[in-house]
Amino acid sequence: MSTAPLDFTLSAGPTMATPRTLAALGSPIVYHYDPEFIATFHRAEEKAAKVFKTTNDIVLMQGEAIVGLEAAARAMTRPGMKVLNLAQGVFGKGMGYWLTSFGAELHEIEVPYNEAVSPQAVEEYLQQNPGIELVTAVHSETPSGTVTDCSKIGPIAAKYGAMTLIDAVSSIGGLEFETDEWQIDVVVTGAQKCLGGPPGIALLAISDRAWERILDNPNSPRDSYVSLVDWKLKWKQNEAFPYTPSVSDVHGVESVLDQVLEEGLEQAIARHAAAARATRAGVRAMGLELWAASDEIAADCVTSVRLPDSVDHVEARTHIRNNYGVMLSSGQGAGNLLRLAHMGPSARGMYPIVGLAAMGQGLRDLGMQVDIGAGIDAALTEIAATRQAAAV
Repeated sequence: MSTAPLDFTLSAGPTMATPRTLAALGSPIVYHYDPEFIATFHRAEEKAAKVFKTTNDIVLMQGEAIVGLEAAARAMTRPGMKVLNLAQGVFGKGMGYWLTSFGAELHEIEVPYNEAVSPQAVEEYLQQNPGIELVTAVHSETPSGTVTDCSKIGPIAAKYGAMTLIDAVSSIGGLEFETDEWQIDVVVTGAQKCLGGPPGIALLAISDRAWERILDNPNSPRDSYVSLVDWKLKWKQNEAFPYTPSVSDVHGVESVLDQVLEEGLEQAIARHAAAARATRAGVRAMGLELWAASDEIAADCVTSVRLPDSVDHVEARTHIRNNYGVMLSSGQGAGNLLRLAHMGPSARGMYPIVGLAAMGQGLRDLGMQVDIGAGIDAALTEIAATRQAAAV
């Protein structure tokens, strides 16, 4: 079956990339021990630290962000260790399955996938269950479009002597994240979300305290593709790569880090917030319902929209892509919903209007009552207000 060309990628990652990023990905491929590439790799680490807002070590692991999450979870846990996992969505729940398979004694706070685990619930749990050594959480739960308040959870975990492992795959570069200020021990992100880069590299920030745990843990992988020990002992100490990194991906990652730093991290975060406000206003004005239970827990990198049982989310996504050339994301196990991403390059200008218009007409085609005009008006009003405020 032939497929019509795609005009806009407004999915929740990989996102569209800027021409500058695409040009960087097309840089000449050189030997990974060439001095020029070694210098590039070090620059990328230094720039990533600025985006993470940390003085901790940065590790750039070859592979999609999931490799960094698995590496960190394996390195930080050992059989019988008490771990508190916060599950408010698909990826949080998945971390719990991993932890169990690695032998951890799993403790879990789970809420419906349109809600968020509160810092108060975390503190109460740690008070009542002494001996927990690690707290794991997802900062931005992408399928649900919800955000966890890591600014409070990090210090709470530290207060009770627990380390933190945070999945910030879809939030770094688009949502506020203060690694050092929030006392986070290990953070994992991917370049293909709010940074708008290639999906081939996982970026990790690892504290000295976490390195001590990792190096002392006999269950932490060694001589493995998912070994953080190898990165510490081989690359950090002896400048020897554990395996051949993708030269092209590293050039792409450095390019997107340059772009967000040149824009200003605070400005990039504000841009994502503005795109989210416009999108949410449009969704509501169309007569549709947001998936997140409140705006306070709605992530600014993706808006999830609840669908009625009469409309299947995968069918809707496929229909919108085939008929209007716009790729959105479906629920990915979180529920019957559609996701309009505003990440990286798509978190600006008229991109929210494109997503809203395509979604609105697609849902109308499938029998839903949708006030497309009201949605576009509301979104444009938000966009105009943002531009006017910036001009003052």
